[in-house]
Amino acid sequence: MAKWLNSPKYLDLTVASHVATITLNNPDRRNALSFEMLQEYRNALLEADDLRSVHAIVVQGAGKDFCAGYDMKSSYSRYADEEASEESSYRSGIASFDDDAWKLERYGEMLRTAFDIHKPVIAKIHGNCVAGGTDLALYCDLLIAADDAKIGFPATRAMGSPPNHMWIYNVGPQWAKRFLLTGDVVRGRDAAKLGLVMTSVPANELDDEVTRMATAIASLDPELLACNKRIVNLALELNGANTMQRLAAEMDARAHLTGAKRDFDKDVVELGLKGAFRKRDEPFGAGVVTLNW
Repeated sequence: MAKWLNSPKYLDLTVASHVATITLNNPDRRNALSFEMLQEYRNALLEADDLRSVHAIVVQGAGKDFCAGYDMKSSYSRYADEEASEESSYRSGIASFDDDAWKLERYGEMLRTAFDIHKPVIAKIHGNCVAGGTDLALYCDLLIAADDAKIGFPATRAMGSPPNHMWIYNVGPQWAKRFLLTGDVVRGRDAAKLGLVMTSVPANELDDEVTRMATAIASLDPELLACNKRIVNLALELNGANTMQRLAAEMDARAHLTGAKRDFDKDVVELGLKGAFRKRDEPFGAGVVTLNW
């Protein structure tokens, strides 16, 4: 019987050959991150970390996408319900700057589980890995992408700032600014050149490449794996990575108070989510970073 994860609705957890595979399994919503999915994701990671039979973990998405971000449809619906309801005994998440930052910190804690657990986590990225999908992926230890995967945070064009900021630790300050100031995405093959992912392969080779890497890692002593994962993560912590995550949540809460976010919310009411996204993204054309080296 599972110790941490019971009857998940939004993901699957399987174990074979010392590798646990966590599959985000809401393809109709492009594996968008709801609060409920994130709770299950955290619990699945803890379950895998607790199982002696597991040495390594793979995170993947069912359907066409790895993860297309946060579940904005459910979020806007929840906000509307909160505004319409009488004063609650609990934080609504939108009533004040501090409420918003508190909510973002709670989401961040769940996403950061992959970073905090002892066993190595590989993100297998295909299709879209955007917005909240990058928050999830960049907390994993190794990222392997399909050449044609799309990775980026288009929401920075109107909606906020990444509430989990691992960008600078992967691509450095100039490229972090390049992505956040434009919201452009990058294909897997170019993400590998920048160090945003470890490597990329043709889409039809992604399963084999991730299996090869996970199987090799899982052949080692899990306690030794934990030593080598955690020393690198401790170096990141000494470089301020944990403090940066708290500041990132507060900066996103600040960004939610901007005129751009108010205008976007107005567009959502008048045009619907798809229309608001279309209006937001039109000035950027294809919005894809292409490297010629």
